[in-house]
Amino acid sequence: MKGIIGLRRDYFKETPTEFYANEEFRVILFRYPSGIEAVEITNSRGRMVVLPYMGQMIWDLEFDGVDLKMKSMFNQPKKADNVIDTYGCFAFHSGLISNGCPGPDDTHDMHGEMPCAEMDSAWLEITDTSMKICGRTEYIKGFGHHYLATPSVEMFEASGSVQMTMAVKNLSGNEMPLQYMCHTNYAYMEKAVMKQNIPNSAFKLRDSIPNHVKPTEKWLNYNRQLRNGEESLWALNNPEMYEPEIVFFADELNLHQEVAEFEISSPDGTTFFTSFSTAELNYATRWLLHNANQHVASFVLPATCRPEGFSAAEKAGTLQMLRAGEERTFTITTGKK
Repeated sequence: MKGIIGLRRDYFKETPTEFYANEEFRVILFRYPSGIEAVEITNSRGRMVVLPYMGQMIWDLEFDGVDLKMKSMFNQPKKADNVIDTYGCFAFHSGLISNGCPGPDDTHDMHGEMPCAEMDSAWLEITDTSMKICGRTEYIKGFGHHYLATPSVEMFEASGSVQMTMAVKNLSGNEMPLQYMCHTNYAYMEKAVMKQNIPNSAFKLRDSIPNHVKPTEKWLNYNRQLRNGEESLWALNNPEMYEPEIVFFADELNLHQEVAEFEISSPDGTTFFTSFSTAELNYATRWLLHNANQHVASFVLPATCRPEGFSAAEKAGTLQMLRAGEERTFTITTGKK
């Protein structure tokens, strides 16, 4: 049996309010001092905070007393049109027309239009074993593209994982470009080891240097060592080398697995994981950063292409197209084991 409860923006107050509760789940609605609405869902293992009207970001995720989210400078979400101006969440949807770091020939924002998109509606779907928050937003331009995006995130009974889904439907009479990445910003764990069910050799160090990356000689030398095989990066043993960011790409994952499975485990046994279908998401990015303001170990970012901007994907032949009326869905499962 499934129950559906609609949400309205006037339900959200500065004082947190219990909106729903049963034996396993509790739903709290509140508004950050910045004015951003938030839904906190708890189960017997932890809590998740979702921003239902701001791209349906997952702002916080915690299980078994462990914070899964990156360290950042943001103590709350900020009203923003560009994700860079509110970069403190656990996860966001990158895309959908363009994705990743814009290249020299690109005009789109970092990670596209979806991360901070204003959602038109939001609602809860409740079953005997799960709690799902859903949303919908219509993107439309008078002389541009027109699509419907329907993201959702589901928490399960006595589980330390969530399921993130993005459905996009082309509402225009013409085909539209599609680039999508599920951008999970995981906590950095000292000396953690990364592994996956695809070969290590599938990962290639990023060659391009985006505008936001300011290379140092030490960083350039470390990148040369990684590229030449003099160094490897499967364990987080050299945080001083991950400033600026270190990024790896893995392409055409379907050549290795139908379902890709990635993990990162700390010496104390804490393990985070992500799994997804390579028929839906055939590319993976690994993003590592450690400096005074940000600590992040995104051990896998599943995507439809590399996140090097629209022009790079078009040139590489990895830019997907949605026919008029066509719909596509992307799903990942992620969390703590």
